[in-house]
Amino acid sequence: MTLAPQTTDVTEPQAANKLLAVDVIVPCHNYAHYLETCVRSVLAQTGVTLRVLVIDDASPDHTREVCRALAATDARVSWLRNVSNLGHIATYNLGLAWVRAPLHLLLSADDWLLPDALTRASALMQAYPQVGLCFGRSLEHHTDGSLRPALLAVDGLRPGGQRVMSGADFMELVRRSGTTNIVPTPTAVVRTELQQRLGGYRPDLPHSGDLELWLRLAAHGDVACLDSAQAVYRLHGRNMSSGYCSDLKLADLRQRRAAVCWLCHAQEDVLAEPQQLLQDLLRPLALEAADLAETARRQGRADLTRALTEFVQDIDPRLSNAPRWWRHLCRRLERRHLARHLGRHANSRPVQISTSLLRRAAARLLT
Repeated sequence: MTLAPQTTDVTEPQAANKLLAVDVIVPCHNYAHYLETCVRSVLAQTGVTLRVLVIDDASPDHTREVCRALAATDARVSWLRNVSNLGHIATYNLGLAWVRAPLHLLLSADDWLLPDALTRASALMQAYPQVGLCFGRSLEHHTDGSLRPALLAVDGLRPGGQRVMSGADFMELVRRSGTTNIVPTPTAVVRTELQQRLGGYRPDLPHSGDLELWLRLAAHGDVACLDSAQAVYRLHGRNMSSGYCSDLKLADLRQRRAAVCWLCHAQEDVLAEPQQLLQDLLRPLALEAADLAETARRQGRADLTRALTEFVQDIDPRLSNAPRWWRHLCRRLERRHLARHLGRHANSRPVQISTSLLRRAAARLLT
């Protein structure tokens, strides 16, 4: 799709593992009650040498005291406190500037690692130096205390094995998954040299920065996936993604569109067909928006229906040929619109018109 596809399915790395160094960044804002569990899960990792940097983003809770206690009991832990609240993107990039180890992981203070997660990831990345990003399965911690496996949209994984895929294959998985982030972020181990060469998170993508960064890494290297539970993602009311679920995910759709548009513009020199890739990644967003527009219409939310419809049209007016989009438009066309644009009078009987006429009528309505 963008790079020469080279996919390798393996169950064992091809080279003996040496002890690798991994730096772990733990950004924290008002998560003092989770922080110790997170950091201790990192310090318990074996088979790698570790440094942990906790960045307190000016938390008003007792994060500072927890940081001091952790650093006092283990020399591998360092911490700093932002003078003022910088927000998550600036805090992430501050942590990336600190990294020195060959591999690194950014782990939110409300999540935690599972045993040997870094050993598995570092062994694979040492055996396959072309891999710039390695991720694995995650568990979701629900508010009732239960742990449930999260879905992982990666095919070709053998039980307990691993898959090394080209960047093009990874992008295809993202497309098939609806152009959404398929990487459980607390499992994502990144090669530092590649990260520092390509830069950090983009401030203009506060919600879709992960998606853009994984795609950017995939444009420059292979991606690996482990069929092992690597980390736990804690679900609670203060997850950052919660704020993007209002307005039927319109804000989320806009952020994902901005991420892929930026990727295909900024990486066009290394992508074989950047415009085709852009169209491929945008199409699932348009189809999702069309379905959500129909939901908004049924809920009587006219402004949101209009905004979602415009989102589809902005991506590509030709997408109106897609079956799901046409189902939405057929429902949206009311009898009064048909009467006005087709020169007919609405009556109690169903209006029977050809598909071509319906398309022309819809085109007039949307212009």
